Amino acid sequence: MRRILILLQKEFIQIFRNKTILPIIFVLPIVQLLILANAATQEMKNIRLTIVDFDNSSESRRLINAFDQSKFYTLIPVSGNVDRAVELIDLGKTDAALVIPKRFGESLVEGAPVNIQLMLNAINITAAALTQSYTTGIIQNFASSISIQNINPIKTKQSVRYWYNPELNYKLYMVPGILVILVTIVGMFLTAINIVREKELGTIEQVNVTPIKPYQFVIGKLLPFWIIALFELSFGLLIARLVFNLTIAGSIPLLFAFAAIYLLVTLGLGLILSTSASNQQQVMFMAFFFMIVFLMLSGLFTPTESMPKWANWFNTINPLYYFMKVNRMLILKGSDFTNLKDSFLSISLMTIAVLSIAILRYRKKSE
Repeated sequence: MRRILILLQKEFIQIFRNKTILPIIFVLPIVQLLILANAATQEMKNIRLTIVDFDNSSESRRLINAFDQSKFYTLIPVSGNVDRAVELIDLGKTDAALVIPKRFGESLVEGAPVNIQLMLNAINITAAALTQSYTTGIIQNFASSISIQNINPIKTKQSVRYWYNPELNYKLYMVPGILVILVTIVGMFLTAINIVREKELGTIEQVNVTPIKPYQFVIGKLLPFWIIALFELSFGLLIARLVFNLTIAGSIPLLFAFAAIYLLVTLGLGLILSTSASNQQQVMFMAFFFMIVFLMLSGLFTPTESMPKWANWFNTINPLYYFMKVNRMLILKGSDFTNLKDSFLSISLMTIAVLSIAILRYRKKSE
């Protein structure tokens, strides 16, 4: 126990003397959380819409006004020229073009079908789909208002309630996912880099010939980053509360309990990578590769339910998937252990497997 405490003291001194690691620990979380939470969003806030109005009726002007009143659109009117609208899409100066046909107003008043053409720049399919959804919604609401004015049906009242994120604030959805990234960077990247740095300096060979046991060395190397990562999570949650007004709906001890187990997996992965690399450049490339694969399949941007079957099978061994899911369920939904027990079991089994492999590989390398 005394040897482990001495190693821990040595590691913390070494970490806080390292001018490279310190900014990653204290500056990177703030920068990433503030920038990514505001930039990584699927909300469409500035849709450039070109409108070609062949009708010029009061109804068509009301429809145009409906788009103009929306905070999501910037209108680019083109007088009766579809070719110019297509040209603007080709040049990337507009995101969509809406063509209002002749007799648009008369057809609405008569209750006859109206064909409105919507042309979309679909290079970014997500943006195109959202633009179509927003535009279609405005057109349908407008058509309904015209129908109510002319036909005067029985009035109905519809009540809609959004659970867990009442204001549909996309930042509240992204922040828990970004916290997962920050914790993973500390757990996987810094652990791997720190051990490989010992290889480059030659100090790891000196440690191997001392009476220190391999498991003591592993504990002494991993435990400081385990503590620092939990501190990062606390710090990130504090920033999320102060800046984004994110309130944790679930149990904070349960959140940190899962994070503590999850970190053992990432620390083990960092140790495995460090035993497979001979310098910091190699370990960075390997860590980046695994991080990108795990991250893109974790559900940070795309719901895992919409992914192909092979991706969902892969996610059974993807630690980021479990932490991403649990983090959002605890922070936004307020789930309890009963709802999360399967994830706890999976991450615990993964922890045992990864740490066992990591320690065996390190022991083999050190002997």
